[in-house]
Amino acid sequence: MSDYRLTDWLPTTRKEMELRGWDYVDVIMFSADAYVDHPSFGMAVIGRLIEAEGYRVAIVPQPDWHGDYRDFKRLGRPRMFFLIAPGAMDSMVNKYTANRRLRSEDAYTPDGRHDKRPEYPSIVYTKILKELYPETPVLLGGIEASLRRLTHYDYWQERVRKCILCDSGADMIIYGMGELPTAALLHLVEDKLLHGRKEAHCSTDDFQQVVRKYPIRQTVTLEKKQNIPGGVREDDIILCSHEESLTDKKKYAANFRVIEEQSNRMEAQRLLQEVDGLFCVVNPPYPPMTTAQIDRSFDFPYTRQPHPKYKGKRIPAYEMIKFSVNIHRGCFGGCAFCTISAHQGKFIMSRSKESILREVKKVVEMPDFKGYLSDLGGPSANMYGMHGKNLDICRKCKRPSCIHPNICKNLNNDHRPLIEIYRAVDALPGIKKSFIGSGIRYDLILNHTGDKAIDKANMQYAEEVITKHVSGRLKVAPEHTSDTVLNLMRKPSFKQFYDFKRIFDNINRKAGLNQQLIPYFISSHPGCTPEDMAELAVLTRDMDFHLEQVQDFTPTPMTISTEAWYSGYHPYTLEPVFSAHSPEEKLRQRMFFFWYKPEERGKIISELRRIGRTDLIDKLFGEKLYGKNHTSRQQSQHDHQRKFSGRKKSTNHNRGRNRGDK
Repeated sequence: MSDYRLTDWLPTTRKEMELRGWDYVDVIMFSADAYVDHPSFGMAVIGRLIEAEGYRVAIVPQPDWHGDYRDFKRLGRPRMFFLIAPGAMDSMVNKYTANRRLRSEDAYTPDGRHDKRPEYPSIVYTKILKELYPETPVLLGGIEASLRRLTHYDYWQERVRKCILCDSGADMIIYGMGELPTAALLHLVEDKLLHGRKEAHCSTDDFQQVVRKYPIRQTVTLEKKQNIPGGVREDDIILCSHEESLTDKKKYAANFRVIEEQSNRMEAQRLLQEVDGLFCVVNPPYPPMTTAQIDRSFDFPYTRQPHPKYKGKRIPAYEMIKFSVNIHRGCFGGCAFCTISAHQGKFIMSRSKESILREVKKVVEMPDFKGYLSDLGGPSANMYGMHGKNLDICRKCKRPSCIHPNICKNLNNDHRPLIEIYRAVDALPGIKKSFIGSGIRYDLILNHTGDKAIDKANMQYAEEVITKHVSGRLKVAPEHTSDTVLNLMRKPSFKQFYDFKRIFDNINRKAGLNQQLIPYFISSHPGCTPEDMAELAVLTRDMDFHLEQVQDFTPTPMTISTEAWYSGYHPYTLEPVFSAHSPEEKLRQRMFFFWYKPEERGKIISELRRIGRTDLIDKLFGEKLYGKNHTSRQQSQHDHQRKFSGRKKSTNHNRGRNRGDK
């Protein structure tokens, strides 16, 4: 940090503005995260983008929302608009566990403190700004607003809520990864309203008029019917209203199929939803970013460090990703419980090798770097460079997943570009080893394409990762063992996990390694019953796993799983789906993960008797199958796993399941 000056960060105070010679700013961002000038933190990316477009931007990180609102008054009124960046992780997922208990720390706050971020900062910050500056537009970005852009179920308040524009009073949502719409808005406001006049200010009324006349893709506004840009068009999709969603759960579920399909289309349609006599107008997203566009976002002059104001305080999320490099965005897995495609889309946007290597070189230059990259990955580690062979087919496609229920024949899942990236990174001076910390999609490795060169490369990729990029354990996510539950999750059959484990074990044996495969599992997902969990316990026990990397299903807005969990209907089939709802039902499922703990044994036996599966008691606890030698072997593995135990949140904005950025 000593190599940088205070002006190398975007200004956060009036004094820092003066150091730059500024007497005004164009955009003021209010962030619920601490300010870390790193491409994994959304406010840093958007801040640097605004700077690169030629405008002045300041960031107010974690303002105090109590008392006299002095943090909101500190920088005054911007020329253009306020922008709310509520955090790289959804505020409620960040704050509470699946059981609605307070998490041990806020990973995006210095020292992990819980008192620096309100619940729903998008709403809290906007209401304060609208009270103080009613004539200045307020725009919402980030994962929180992105996933609440239409009627949605809120697990933490246990109710269906309106588009977040209604509750907050904000003027617009920028959804998804926000670079392209933000840049377009900056130039629209400047060219059509401010005309280069430094003393001018954009008013709320003028802003609303200009975005009606010149609609921007990937934005949401709230309009009277007569003000909908271009009127209601033939190609618009009109969703059932918020009011209908409150009274008819089947209609509510059916809405989401349309929302998901349009979120993942290359050429989407505009969505309209009536609420309180107005219409939410969801403009279609931009096409996937080009390599040049995504390179630009990662090549901004980040310091890659927290702002000096934190004076060396620990920011847990930063500590986890400070020596990691993200190589692509997007995920075509379409997992039913995951929000990544709703926020980033399913099309993979890959950085160039040159851009990746430039960032790795910056990491090498960091004063405390010891030669080990913690992660060279993305939302899914091994989707880099993958895309449709024929993009004309992709343009017409509505499938939310390219790999479920089977891998699309139009998908090029060649791992050779990824192997080339790994080897180029490892050849750089200063790199001792690069680890793959992101999850691996083993179904892509196992896919038989019919192309001998690609199939061979996919196996080479498995060997490359297992022998050179694993820090003793490799994370994969089978999620469950039941084919019924896995189908609802949009995950491959558990048989593929057996196949991959066999490959993993064989490669380890040949290389003389003793590494672990760490599987992730979820309990209480829609469609999952106590019997499914009991069978999961038996199958994983027989594979010598003591599960630690587990979680209870958390309903988050804008996922198929959440809509099925709340409504009781699958959005695509509208058939009823069972879900465990009460805390007692959830705990009865979760305890099966921990069958090896003595304190759970009695409860598990009682539950197996209750559901009529006494045949599984011996399979879990019988001495013939669970003798001393087996116990000793598993306990040894369990002790090793506990050394690394606790399912840590993925803190890179592109990696977690309930996360996103900007």
